Amino acid sequence: MDISKIKKILIVRTDRIGDVVLSTPVITATREAFPEAYIAVMVSPKTKEIVTGNPFLNGVIVYDKKFKHRGIFKAVAFSGWLRSKGFDLALILHSTARVNLICFLARIPKRIGYARGKMDFLLTDKLEYTKRLGEKHESEYSLDILRSIGINVTPSPLVMPVKKSDEENMDNLLKECGLAKGERFIVLHPGASCVSKMWPQKNFAELGDILIGRFGVKCVLISSPDQIEIGKKVRDLMKDKPLFLCGRTSLGELASLFKRASLFISNDSGPVHIASAVGTPLISIFGRNEKGLSPTRWKALGDKSVVLHKEVGCKECLAHNCKKGFLCLRSVTVEEVVEKAGELLNEKAGK
Repeated sequence: MDISKIKKILIVRTDRIGDVVLSTPVITATREAFPEAYIAVMVSPKTKEIVTGNPFLNGVIVYDKKFKHRGIFKAVAFSGWLRSKGFDLALILHSTARVNLICFLARIPKRIGYARGKMDFLLTDKLEYTKRLGEKHESEYSLDILRSIGINVTPSPLVMPVKKSDEENMDNLLKECGLAKGERFIVLHPGASCVSKMWPQKNFAELGDILIGRFGVKCVLISSPDQIEIGKKVRDLMKDKPLFLCGRTSLGELASLFKRASLFISNDSGPVHIASAVGTPLISIFGRNEKGLSPTRWKALGDKSVVLHKEVGCKECLAHNCKKGFLCLRSVTVEEVVEKAGELLNEKAGK
């Protein structure tokens, strides 16, 4: 296909929060390469807020595999609807059997993605799947899909627009919690997608108390709705009680919260990349020593981001079945995090 004839482009990324945020440079690069094209992105319901309002998009398509579009018949019906949109090109940033089938049934002429063994014979253009080697950042792997068709692209900042309504909601929520406008605060996120990514809860509690006492900041705890209990355990361990926003924010409101924060400290998780997208100084704590999950591939982007990660001699990562009591995580000390936090807080305050 002559790419100069491409008029309608579908960018597909239907997996998790961080993955979608890290895919936004592809949206920017696609707009730069095809300034007159109609560009839409296909995401899952939980990540819709990340791309809604992106200035380089013409549309957002939500594919809900768990409910609205669950089952083969509904997937086929969705493919038929997608076919009516007349896309010329699909950039499949995370290929799965379901996504590859939908784009095939939608009769999108050019379908580009990584060959992961997930019905990748349905792709017209396949890239070798080397992500598990963790040789470069996830955002670069996604940009390589554009490069594969001869588009010369360079990395660009992450994009996550913050709506006025989210700003207003966060104003009200922080006021309700007793945080004065302009008052400095830090945000702690003790949750993650797997226990093998979670720094000890007592460490988060101790860290919060130290930062409150040493820097005179308020502390806000956040978590996803399904990890509120983790937040409660950290709160209960703290001497100086934090503002408790666990399970109370949408992704858009979370972005608004991060914009106001002096510092965000978190396990390796999706919110790290939202914070990075809105320019928040942050510290992310990594555990697992596995190339495909390493900071090289998944660290937060930006010059205000610090990664703490320890090599503890593991030849193979057993993830949640770790036989060393998650030594990699326990090796990151509270004192190390306090030191890095102090540097970022003093820099933020202009000291």
